[in-house]
Amino acid sequence: MALAHTWSVALVGLEGHLVEVEADIAQGLPKTTLIGLPDTSLSEARDRVRAAVVNSGERFPDRKVTIGLSPATLPKTGSHYDVAIALSLLTAAGAVDPGALRRTAIIGELGLDGRIREVRGALAMTLAASRAGFDRIVVPDLNVGEARLVPGIEVYGARSLRQVLALLRGTEIPDEAPPRAEPRLVSESLIRVPGVDLEDIIGQHEGRRAIEAAAAGGHHLFLHGPPGSGKTMLAERLAGLMPDLSTDDSLEVSAVHSLAGLLTNDAELVHRPPFIAPHHTASLASLVGGGTGVPRPGAISCAHRGVLFIDEAPEMHPLALDSLRQPLESGLVEIHRSAAVAKFPARFMLVLAANPCPCGLSGTNQGICSCTPQHLARYRQRISGPIKDRLDIQRQILPAARAVTDGQPVESTAVVAARVQAARDRQTHRYRETAWTLNSQIPGPVLRREHPLDDASQKLLEDHYTAGRLTARGFDRVVRLAWTLTDLAGASIPTVDETHEAFQLRSGEPLTQLADLRPLKGPVQ
Repeated sequence: MALAHTWSVALVGLEGHLVEVEADIAQGLPKTTLIGLPDTSLSEARDRVRAAVVNSGERFPDRKVTIGLSPATLPKTGSHYDVAIALSLLTAAGAVDPGALRRTAIIGELGLDGRIREVRGALAMTLAASRAGFDRIVVPDLNVGEARLVPGIEVYGARSLRQVLALLRGTEIPDEAPPRAEPRLVSESLIRVPGVDLEDIIGQHEGRRAIEAAAAGGHHLFLHGPPGSGKTMLAERLAGLMPDLSTDDSLEVSAVHSLAGLLTNDAELVHRPPFIAPHHTASLASLVGGGTGVPRPGAISCAHRGVLFIDEAPEMHPLALDSLRQPLESGLVEIHRSAAVAKFPARFMLVLAANPCPCGLSGTNQGICSCTPQHLARYRQRISGPIKDRLDIQRQILPAARAVTDGQPVESTAVVAARVQAARDRQTHRYRETAWTLNSQIPGPVLRREHPLDDASQKLLEDHYTAGRLTARGFDRVVRLAWTLTDLAGASIPTVDETHEAFQLRSGEPLTQLADLRPLKGPVQ
């Protein structure tokens, strides 16, 4: 037959679209034309496929060949269409039975010798094929581990075009040398910190309370204090307090990591919340996502369902830091390009850490600060007010009173994580008939209407609001935080004590008893 088709997958963001790869062989001078909005790397598939077909012992048609990628209005990018193009062409030439490719999706890049090279995003593409009702998918051998993480679809891993042809023809599959994995240029800042425990931290009771509350309710956190006081140590232990990801969340996070190239070759689902720590010099594109053609996920999407930690936050470019404002509210990042709009999930917990000033000595007893008032003001203004207003918990972390433990028992990560799990279970039960699972997610009006505070707690917050110590957004965030503290305590409704502690965690004041509350005055929080 002179016309045949196969199926592959195009990714726009994390959303997969099935692409029909058609091949037509007609009379005319030998020429191969590729249509359907291909990018540069895909346009080069004509030469890769020709060489791979010939070097695999097959005959490339010496006629006019037209390869069409449908839908034609969808931009196509990447080299993972190579194998689908080759099989469509060979099927049109009569070398492959068209029935063998029914309900089969195909992804993979071809080498000139016919080897099939690994591609990024194999997990997301397999998910798209499975949801579209395909029974089988052919992937590169190096991607077979992550593709098999998707239930309900048969995965065949191939090392070469010869092996795929043997599978389709029902002949003996030739033995091929194992492919060599391509080096992955993965930043060390994108790897979750292993082997850390809360037992490693000396003192810092307020800091411990802050990260426990943040983990229990999914609250954003701001830690500030002099160098060496333990801000980074606390942040690195936050992800360890969070429960394992659910099956759906695990698949979603793993798909993002697959597209970003973070999954290893012996892939497993990402079961633990990721801890992503980009350097403060990270560009806007690396943080939010981007790149030429169809955008790729950035650090905030890699931190989906986990923790995004930015150390030395005032040193980050203000434009890059302010780009987090919209994802913090929506849990989604949209990257607009002329060719397409890519959407990536970005529901993460933001943790910022900062020194009190450029020299790090302002407000401490460790030395004399050498910064001028202008330097101090400029440094503190680099974290904008709208960003700070979205951070539920703000804590000053000062050096511990002693360098070694005083012999008092210190709670481990496992002990605190059990309390966090119990608190999250209470939230899941409370919001079981809604679309939300955590206190930090529920809209303020819904929380006030469905789960109101008692009169004493309500009056306390209204007094703070009247005195200018709370914004309207801050009011709702204190209410959410009060519910989280209540869940940690195993109580049914926040009392005035939990509400007072929530306000202190929000405002950055030292944790004191309600009876010690000073007259209401101070800056807006």
